[in-house]
Amino acid sequence: MATITVLQSIAFREAFLELAARFDRDTGHRTLAVFDGGLNVSARIAAGEVVDAVVMSADAIDHMARAGHIATGGRTDLARSPIACAVGAGANRPAIASEADFIALLRGARSIAYSTGPSGVHLVKVIERLGLSAELDARLRQVRGEPAGASVARGECDLAFQQMSELLPVAGIDILGTLPDAVQKTTLFSIGLHAAAPQPEATRALMHFLASAEAASVIREKGMQPLVG
Repeated sequence: MATITVLQSIAFREAFLELAARFDRDTGHRTLAVFDGGLNVSARIAAGEVVDAVVMSADAIDHMARAGHIATGGRTDLARSPIACAVGAGANRPAIASEADFIALLRGARSIAYSTGPSGVHLVKVIERLGLSAELDARLRQVRGEPAGASVARGECDLAFQQMSELLPVAGIDILGTLPDAVQKTTLFSIGLHAAAPQPEATRALMHFLASAEAASVIREKGMQPLVG
């Protein structure tokens, strides 16, 4: 049976671990999950690291495909992921239902944690669009190597913005909810077959399973929106 190595950012981690264990049990294959920050995943693939598959945002997978690292036609879409906001456990829970609520939330925070991934990139762009950069720049804290929510759990920041799926597993925080539509960005996450995958057939079977209706309930439970089921 095959050993399938999958390099990925953190957003799909909780769903992947549960689903890969089920896949391994049903098929006899062994799935090896390797997690790293999104920027590091991209850098590792660009530097020539060979794995069987990569899980990242669809945009990142497409960029790797254009560079020749992902096989032609090798992208399978898995789930959509909304951005959420968290505060420390037991803290006041301000409203986050509208753009006005979102602006008030930002202005009332002493420090704001965000990630290096798509959610962080989007948050900075929204702050710029709203004309709040000069007011908020000194309060923004980009978190590397751990979920943005961890800094809130330790009391280092008042707010954390990240994919819902990355905030849910963090102890010591309360999730206020997803961002209002006016400032939300839902990211499509995909799995891409590496162009030099050592185990392409087994990897394609894994990709098919992760995108199936059978996987949908786990994906939903872990804070993402499945594309089927």
